[in-house]
Amino acid sequence: MDNSTRPEPARLATLDDDTVSQLAEMFRLMGDPTRLRIILGCLSGPRPVGDIAQRLGLSSSLVSHHLRLLRAARVMRGRRHGKQVHYGVADEHIGRVFLDMLDHVVEPADHDVS
Repeated sequence: MDNSTRPEPARLATLDDDTVSQLAEMFRLMGDPTRLRIILGCLSGPRPVGDIAQRLGLSSSLVSHHLRLLRAARVMRGRRHGKQVHYGVADEHIGRVFLDMLDHVVEPADHDVS
């Protein structure tokens, strides 16, 4: 979302219930440790299910199940390459969210002093 289409801060409090529910569902799906590992594993580029499964030590069927949920939420997308489908983050917005949050998690804590 570029700045021209981003809601103004005052409008964020008035988002409709459907939009807020969709956002909450996306965060819920992305909060699962296995799905989070799948997403993080695909930030550098699309990967086939078998590669994702091997890297994470999971079965291909379990990875496929999680990818199905993430695709339905528009977090991941698949593109066919020959006989395989390679999965990656749906767009640069999703990638930026994860990279920004990862930067936040690994930076030194700056605790407020009261």
